[in-house]
This record gives sequence, C-alpha cells and structure tokens, in this order.
Amino acid sequence: MTAHTSPAPLVLASASPRRRELLGRLGLPFIIVPSDVDETTGSGLAPEEVAGTLARFKAHTVAAEYPGQVVIGADTVVALQDLQPTILGKPRDEAEAAWMLRALRGRWHQVSTGIAVIRGGREWHDVVTAKVQMGDYNDAEIAEYVASGEPLDKAGAYAVQGLGGRLVAEVRGSELAVVGLPLRRLAELLSEAGVALPIEPAAIVDRWAL
Repeated sequence: MTAHTSPAPLVLASASPRRRELLGRLGLPFIIVPSDVDETTGSGLAPEEVAGTLARFKAHTVAAEYPGQVVIGADTVVALQDLQPTILGKPRDEAEAAWMLRALRGRWHQVSTGIAVIRGGREWHDVVTAKVQMGDYNDAEIAEYVASGEPLDKAGAYAVQGLGGRLVAEVRGSELAVVGLPLRRLAELLSEAGVALPIEPAAIVDRWAL
C-alpha cells in the first residue's frame, strides 16, 4: 500500500456530500479519500456497535495510506428496535425504499453515527445516537418521495436534511447525527487529538439549518 501525504490537516474518509458540507463548517481545509470498505458486519452487534465499528474501520483503512495525517471516519446506522431485521441500510431498489418508509411510518426509531479520529497511530472515537419520529404520511406521499430518487442512497430510505424532512415529525438529540456527522462531538475528538480549531466545540449547534 502506497503512503500519501496531503497539505490539508484533515482527511475525510467518506464520499458523502453531507459529511463534506458539515466538516467544512469547522473552517479547516481537508481532502476527501473514500474508504471503499465493505460495510457489512457480523451478526449479533447492536446498531451503535455497528456504527462505531464501521467508522473506525473506515478511518483506519485510509489512515494506512496517509500516515501522519488526521483521518476522520464516520458511519450512520438507522434501526427500528421492534422490527427484524432492526438495521435499515440503504435500500436496494425503489420497492425496498417504499417498504422501509412504510415500516417507519408513525413510529420512533434511532439513528446512530459513529465517528473516529486517527492521528499518529492513536485513535479517538465515539457514537452519537438520536431518536427520530416519522410522521403519519400516506402511501401517495411515499410514492412521490421514492420517485424523487433521494431515498435510494440513504440509510433508512430518507434524508432529514432533504425532501425527506417533510416525512419527519420530531428529532430528539443531535440532528447532525441523523444527517451523518455529529459535528460538536467530532470537534471535541479533534481537540483531544491536538487539532487546533477556529471554533470552540461548545459553540457548535448540531442542527442542519443554522
């Protein structure tokens, strides 16, 4: 494996445009190096464990190529606790997206985002979980949303920061954990890793729309 260096202090191990936009709020330059890892995990893990494990795996995979850089990994897991299987990943097609949205309709579920920071062989990591209640939308609204194409690359088949926000009734906890990168907690981990930030972590509001 070839080692690389970057003039930017941070390396984001994700191709997600949402995570790219959120990380940009910290005011530090960074580059994007998708990890391209297999996101399947062994059975028996709780949703929080899956999110944390994959975030660390992504970060370590990219950190091996960028030794000495500060690498950030993240992974988001949507889970409906009283449904088997509990974890709702990215839908394979429109039919599965519609099924997920029907399963979530009118119910609470949890969204956990794992974050990991790697620097100089050391690791800082955490998982932030929020609770989300979906609205009592009808089948026509599901069909319209699925036809937009937005659900097809989203865990749980919706994006709270996009058109899917119309289907969400309430978010309890970090809204940015639902979007995919809980920025305040990430800033705290970066600070612990010795990264100088232009903004205090306590000043960060974990909301998509500021």
